[in-house]
Order: sequence, then C-alpha cells, then structure tokens
Amino acid sequence: MTKLDIHSIQKLLKKRLPESHKGNHGHALIIAGSRSKMGAAIIATKACLRAGAGLVTVNIPRKERLTVFTAIPEAMIEFREEEKNWDTYNSFAIGPGIGIDKSSENLLKLLITNVNSPIIFDADALNILAKNQGHFLLLPQKSIITPHPKEFDRLFGNHDSDSERRKTALSKANELKLIIVLKGHRTFITDGEKSFENTTGNPGLAKGGSGDALTGIITAFLAQDYEPLNAAKLGVFLHGLAADLTLETQSTESMLITDVIENLGKAFKKIQ
Repeated sequence: MTKLDIHSIQKLLKKRLPESHKGNHGHALIIAGSRSKMGAAIIATKACLRAGAGLVTVNIPRKERLTVFTAIPEAMIEFREEEKNWDTYNSFAIGPGIGIDKSSENLLKLLITNVNSPIIFDADALNILAKNQGHFLLLPQKSIITPHPKEFDRLFGNHDSDSERRKTALSKANELKLIIVLKGHRTFITDGEKSFENTTGNPGLAKGGSGDALTGIITAFLAQDYEPLNAAKLGVFLHGLAADLTLETQSTESMLITDVIENLGKAFKKIQ
C-alpha cells in the first residue's frame, strides 16, 4: 500500500494550458438531488466546478430548478423528467440526494445500460446497488464507488474493523473491475491491484455534505480525462487538503463543506 503525499500528487496533476477553452476540460453530468435534498446536488455541482471541469450539468427534478439557478449560476440544468442524451457528457456521477424510490432505481438502471465510460456512484446510488446486487455486473469497468463504512457494509456484508473492510475492498475491486474509495479517517483507495492511503483531511469533514463534495471533485477530474484511479487519488487528496487549509480560518467544529469547497483554489496552488 502506498501513502498519498503532495509529491506523488504533483506528478499526477496536469498543467492547464494557457490557450485552452472550456471544451478542453470536459463536460460532467451529475445526477443528484430531490425535493428535500437539493443541498447535495448544489454541493456536488459546485465542487465539480471548483475542481476544474469545463462544463457541468446537474440532473434534477424540474420543480427544483430555481434552487440551482440561484445557488450555482455557472451550472447548466437537465431535467430528470426529460429524455437523456448521454453522448453530450464525458464524465458521470449519480447518487447524492436522489432518494432510493423506484424512480431513482429506474434512473440508475437507465444510466448503467446506456453509458460505457466509468461512472461515479455515491450515497443513494450505493444504497440502490446494495438492494440490486445484480447491477454490479452491468457497471462500466473502472467505475468508482465511494462508500463510507456503513454503506460499504450494506454493499458487501458486515465487517468488524476497517482492516477487514480494506481486505474486502481489495478483493471486490479486483472481482468487479471497479475502483473503491473507502472513506474514513485515512481514506483507502484501490483498484484491486494497487492500494493507496490518503494522508490529508481532519475531523471537520465529519459532517453532512462532505461526501457530496468529494463526488463532485472526482467527477471533475474524470471530465478532464484523468484515468479513473488517478481521478480518485487526486480527488481524495485535494478534498482533504482543502479541509486542512480551512483550519486556518475555521475550527474542526465550525467548518462547513462550503468552506472546504471555497478553499479548493488554495489546495491547487499548494500542489502546483
């Protein structure tokens, strides 16, 4: 297992060319939010934009459109009730705040049967997968799942310790041809062959919304044509580093995930 540090991350980060335009940095689709959970959609989308995606579209229920127009004017909107054109996008994420009802299950099935490139699954999408284990066979190779320990146990059975979860993550990533980001104090990332332990982050991230932001960040790196494993490594490290930099002005108690997103710029500068 390799520990992620700033030197290894510096080698992964691509330089943004002066003559580039938004089309050079990808178009991400984030399927997130529902009537009572639009915060998750806003957090994931804003984090994706801050992490460098050229264009970000968020898929939401039509009734919630004013929330996004007001909170994230930089984002585009796709309505959940409309027919999808999957070819428009080059990175995909699903899960934050979508709920686990039948319509959300159908949407996830629609996504995995129409998209061949890696997809990020988080939050409610993981709970849907836990109830529909056969869907794992339909996921595009090198897709990324980002469970916290409880979600991991719903997916793969109960474990008595984090070390046991890591062993299962290693075997399941290899078996299912996925990348698993097992979130925690020292987030563990594996593709079934190589494994990495993150070294950034602090207890201020132990609040709602932190996982939504991480999903958005990783989605941004996928949009920018990073290999999925590298996108996961960069996303996890930057997410934690931005949280560490947030402690310059906040405490672990007072930190909000929106503070962390606002400090992504400082995190990029520290790496660069």
